[in-house]
Amino acid sequence: MKQSREISRKKTKPIDWVAVGRRIRELRGFYVTQEEFAKRIGVSQSHLSSMEHGEAEIGAEILLAVSREFGKSLEWLLTGEDRD
Repeated sequence: MKQSREISRKKTKPIDWVAVGRRIRELRGFYVTQEEFAKRIGVSQSHLSSMEHGEAEIGAEILLAVSREFGKSLEWLLTGEDRD
């Protein structure tokens, strides 16, 4: 069992928070302000700005709120890829 944990840990890549922030910015689009988007996911505008710039690690609760609000998978938010 210990070996399988070690193998699975080696396969995972660190999360690129700048790329995650870019995907969140992409979801927000050009016609929704940071303030409006932040209210929809339950964070402050300044925290959303930090997330979009990759300056903050984003917790599971916020990622889940973004996923549910905008119909995107957690996998897409974290990696940019969806499993089909």
